[in-house]
This record gives sequence, structure tokens and C-alpha cells, in this order.
Amino acid sequence: MSTFATPAETRIATRPTWAEVSLSKLRQNFRAVERHVGNAVTVCAVVKADAYGHGAVECSRAIEQEGASWLGVTSLDEAIPLREAGIHTRILLMTGFWRGEEPEIVRLRLTPTVWEAGQIESLNFAARGISDFPVHLKVDTGMGRLGAAMEDLPAVCKVLKASSHLVLEGISTHLASSEVLDAVSVKQQLQRFAQARMLLSDAGFNPPLVHAANTSAVIARSEVLYNMVRPGIALYGYHLPFERDGKEVADQTTELDLAPVLNWKTRILSLRKMPANQALGYGGTYVTKSNATIAVLPVGYADGLNRQLSSRGRVIIRDHHAPIVGRISMDLTLADVTNIPSVAVGDEVVLLGSSGKLAVDAMEHARLANTTPYEILCSISKRVPRKYIC
Repeated sequence: MSTFATPAETRIATRPTWAEVSLSKLRQNFRAVERHVGNAVTVCAVVKADAYGHGAVECSRAIEQEGASWLGVTSLDEAIPLREAGIHTRILLMTGFWRGEEPEIVRLRLTPTVWEAGQIESLNFAARGISDFPVHLKVDTGMGRLGAAMEDLPAVCKVLKASSHLVLEGISTHLASSEVLDAVSVKQQLQRFAQARMLLSDAGFNPPLVHAANTSAVIARSEVLYNMVRPGIALYGYHLPFERDGKEVADQTTELDLAPVLNWKTRILSLRKMPANQALGYGGTYVTKSNATIAVLPVGYADGLNRQLSSRGRVIIRDHHAPIVGRISMDLTLADVTNIPSVAVGDEVVLLGSSGKLAVDAMEHARLANTTPYEILCSISKRVPRKYIC
């Protein structure tokens, strides 16, 4: 096993707070998704939002080496660093582009998502001299965000037909509730998507790539796999909980073995002996019930440790869980280590991840903070250096 550091780590380290990203587990998750969907389905590995906080360049390079033929990003500014890093895999711009970005999109051989006539016309102009620049058409089937409305599709098809430099390579949509297994909206969206595909066919278009499935749909909805899928958080070892009848149901991933990719760690900065009835932290919201040993950790909400974990979350120290006590502040967090034997300054602390038989994962943080594992991972800030384990 080898490790390498991000450029930020070349400076002298003064805060022992870092995240370890296992590229081998990332590759393992990518292969698991490929096996799950089968050889007939293309996997577009989503690396938007800096690969969900894991580092887009490093993760994209590892996935490309694993054989990925597509990567998915939000926009041009996320695609540029990938091309500058020498990544040649096809890149899908999933939320389109701003006016003026068209020449760079063409130069970098990116594949934009389009849904409006103006986008298509400006991109066609930028692609002059090219006879088959590929685009993907997004259809709004009920999500209410981006995509061509059903009633606008005839006009969009007309503009596409007149765009001699473009070729319609794909058609896509996005499901609003793919993790809700009995959601009526999913069936309605798929019916509209089928209608949209028929309308395109009647207009003379037969795009070879069809995609609608995000992570939840990849796992639990075989009817929407089509021939391309867009898994995101599954690559990093997570998925949303599944629901039926308004209640969470058993894990749907029996055929999909996912491993969390990131471990977030720090070290004990200081140990404080506190008497009973001692208020701790801002506002004194936590008061010791008896004599206690309190560890001061050099990490806080500026690093992405969710403030909602104050006096609710826990960390792992010397193969013991230690509760977070008091309010998490910008740079520091307190943990009660009274019952942990031989605890010492400098001991490694797992904030997120596993150690031995114990684990604290992003789903646990999400439940305590009333959010999603997506936000937990994406919130780990830039001042936390990433160390990559090959």
C-alpha cells in the first residue's frame, strides 16, 4: 500500500487533521456497479463537486485507469481541471453551460447537456467546421429543475434538426424520488420519458445513449437502467436509505458490495481534567456530571464537521467510541475520553470512517444532523488535506 499527498500537503503541516481516500476502494465500488448493471450498460461515473469531496482529479484518474468510458461533472469549471490533468475519458456536462463557454467546450471535447433552443443554436455555431459534435438532450419529466418541457420538445427537435454541426447522442432525465420504492411520481416520470423518446423517434432522432438512473435507481430500479447510468455517491461507498409506505426499508444493496472510500482523522491536541458541574464550550451547553477527562480536537465546523453533531456525535479513539461534548466550534471540538485507558496527546482520532471493529460513517452523521450523506461528504472543507491511498 502506498500513499501520496495533495499539493496542499507540501507545506509544513501545523494542524493534524486530514482525510484518507482509498483509491482501491473507489475502484472496487466502480467495478461493483459495473457488475451490477451488466455489460450492456455504460457507467458514467459522476465526479461532480470535487468527487463528492474526495478529490475529482485523483478519483477521475483512478476510475479512468479502471476502464471508465464516461465521467459526469456539473459544469465546464469542473471539467477543465480534469482535462488539464491529462484525463481523456468522455466528460458529460450534466447541467449544461453558460453562454460564452461554447468554444471551450468544443475545444476540450466535452459533451454538453442541452434543453433549450438558444443553447443548441449557440453550440452549433461554436462547432462550425465539425460535422458531428455530440450533445445529450435532457427532458424534464417531473423534477421541475432542468430539461425541456414535454410541450417544448417539438420546437427543440426542430432546432436540433437544423443544427448541421451537432449530433444527438443521448437523451436523459432525472428522477425526483428514486429511493422511494412506491413513489407514484417515478412511474409517471418514466411514462413521460417514454413519450419523449417516441416523439424524438417520430422527429427522426434515435440517440444511442439513454439514461435516467442515479445511485438509488441503479441499486433498486432495474426498469430505468436503459443503456447508461449515472452513479455518484455509490462510487464513494454510500446511498440514500430506501423507503416504502413512508418507512425506511431493509437495505437494497445485497447485490452491490459498497465500501466507504474516505476516512477523516485528526489527533488529540490537548487533554483537560475537568471537575463535576463544569460547563464546556460556547454557551456552556454541556455540563460534566462527574470528574472527566476531555480531549481537545483540532477540528471544527470550518473543516466541515457539522455543528448539529454537538453533544450528539461520536468519534473513535484507541478502539473506543468517545462522545462529542459541548458545541462544535469553528476550529475545535471536545470529546469525553474519561473511560478510554491510556489516552494521550497525539492519539489518532477517527471522525468519519472505521478503526478495527468500530465505525462512524457519513450516514450516521447525516441522521444526527438531519441531512444526507451527500452533504456530509461534500462539506469536508479544502483546509482538510486529502491523502490518497493506492
